[in-house]
Amino acid sequence: MHEDVSRLKQAIAGASESSIIGVGSGGSFTVASLLCSLHESYTGRVSRPSTPLEIICNPTLASSSPVFLVSAEGKNPDITEALERARHHSARPVHVLTNRTSSPLMEGVSLLSDVSAHVFELQEKDGYLATNSLLLDAVLVARAYSELDGNPNALPASMDELRIGNQTIAQWVASAQEFVEATAQRGAIVATYSPLLHPIAADLESKLSEGALLHCQLADLRSFAHGRHLWLAERPQDITILALIEPSLEGLWTKMSALFPAEVPTLAMPLAGSSPRDLIVGLIGQMHLVRLIAERFGKDPGQPEVPQFGRDLYYIDLPKVIPPPGERVSAAEQSKYDVIGARWPSQRRRSDMTRARDAFINSLTEQRFQAIVFDYDGTLTASQRRTSPPTEHIVRHIKRLVEAGVRVGIASGRGDSIQEELERVLPEAIRERLLLGLYNGGWIGTATTPLELPPGTVEFLSHVTRIAQKLKSLGVPIERIKPTHPYQVSIRFRDGLPTDRMWFVVADALRQAGLTTSTMFTSKHSVDVLAPGISKSGLIAHIIQTDRIDPHQVLTMGDQGAWPGNDVSLLEHRFSLSVDMPSRRLDRGWKLAPGHKRDVDATLWYLDRLQTDGNGYFGVSVSHEPLSEQ
Repeated sequence: MHEDVSRLKQAIAGASESSIIGVGSGGSFTVASLLCSLHESYTGRVSRPSTPLEIICNPTLASSSPVFLVSAEGKNPDITEALERARHHSARPVHVLTNRTSSPLMEGVSLLSDVSAHVFELQEKDGYLATNSLLLDAVLVARAYSELDGNPNALPASMDELRIGNQTIAQWVASAQEFVEATAQRGAIVATYSPLLHPIAADLESKLSEGALLHCQLADLRSFAHGRHLWLAERPQDITILALIEPSLEGLWTKMSALFPAEVPTLAMPLAGSSPRDLIVGLIGQMHLVRLIAERFGKDPGQPEVPQFGRDLYYIDLPKVIPPPGERVSAAEQSKYDVIGARWPSQRRRSDMTRARDAFINSLTEQRFQAIVFDYDGTLTASQRRTSPPTEHIVRHIKRLVEAGVRVGIASGRGDSIQEELERVLPEAIRERLLLGLYNGGWIGTATTPLELPPGTVEFLSHVTRIAQKLKSLGVPIERIKPTHPYQVSIRFRDGLPTDRMWFVVADALRQAGLTTSTMFTSKHSVDVLAPGISKSGLIAHIIQTDRIDPHQVLTMGDQGAWPGNDVSLLEHRFSLSVDMPSRRLDRGWKLAPGHKRDVDATLWYLDRLQTDGNGYFGVSVSHEPLSEQ
């Protein structure tokens, strides 16, 4: 209850406009189920708990939804492989919730870009059924959703304050003694439940099965009526029924239980609702019920005798026995299909797209370049770490290009913060030769030129600022409004919120006010409204005019290449490469890097293939083979 869940809340809030995929095994699957249930309840976004094997076999599940992988100790080989494949197939955030700072899973996190780890160290050692870590992570998730919903005191400080119906958990468990005895004698239980309480039912089945205690069937209250009632008719001496119910289904359960044969024992777990608090109550209550059942059999389910073959099953080397799924088309072509909406169903014969790809690659590799212009956030630096300068690998390539006489430029929506970051990693001699187009190309100078804004304001930008302030006052999730006259107004949203959707909110407000939306662009964090005539292409034009370079000898690189992405002007340049979202034009703005490489990783993939000749020129060496890298 005292852990800081601010980063976890930020991750959940960032996914609030999306469905999510929760991934886990055993007790961690329960946490994944709880996460998805609460996400559906609060956001209305259909979400799916999955096992690691589901992601391993079909990683495209992770392609369009934020992924939350849950693992207590991070030693499970299934979850580490699921992380690898999810990251390689997902363009959305990937989060890891774990209870160990040092583990194979965390080693995997350190090797992958744009994976956020949420580590909450476990104080008490876990047993076989991982009840401590399960309850820890469940409480953290429950708190996060409760606090985001404006209810910071949803969970009490002590378990003693939790109630099942009008009983404490201890009283309810004590009242279940007779039911436990009957269930132990019969050897099987049906857990029928409200769909809103599914995580509790899933964890009950997991513990009874993993502890080899009872055969357990799960069915919601209406699914039970579709044929499973025959167990009560034909084998009434072999089964008992536990009902997990909340107020909306109390009447249904009362009606159902009155129709059951008298010789079938039943027990109800009546919860006050399906709030985070209620789900925690139910999880704890059924854990105690499992304890009673185990005691009846004289077992400690937390410390079983695990056979060697069981350990061998657990530690099977999955990459060796489960090959990665093959790609029907190259990642480069698929990224183009995605950006134009041609996902599925689609033609099996894709010769037009293949020809366009090949033509672009041929023209790119035959061309000699004198200049290169990069986007900054999401291209040279990770978009989730906006306060960090480029990494050592990126810095090394920038130095190499500048020292080889290549004109290097950086175009960004940001201002002098970029100069400050570059000063931390690049020597002055390099920065003096590095061109910047800040405020989306409105201000152009070197990385050492003092940034001074011209006086005066732009009436259009003042109108935009007032409209954005009005939207924020109405509850639009705007974090910051930053006008920079005479260039732009930057409207930043809550981290993780899909800005492409928020673009329409701002655009409609501007439309209603009679203002143009033609200068509105999105990044991964903000919507930038530019003054007329401002564009990142201004830096390209400056290089062409000042250095007298042929436009076809300028290569550009960015991450948001499809309009209204803020790199559209960069990636509509004749020779341009995307590190994430390509241009919708088929003759330029391709993402040639392997599908699993995005943002800085894709930039490095390209930079590794730039070959300088020492005379101020460079070429790009790519072939079809790298496109299918796994």
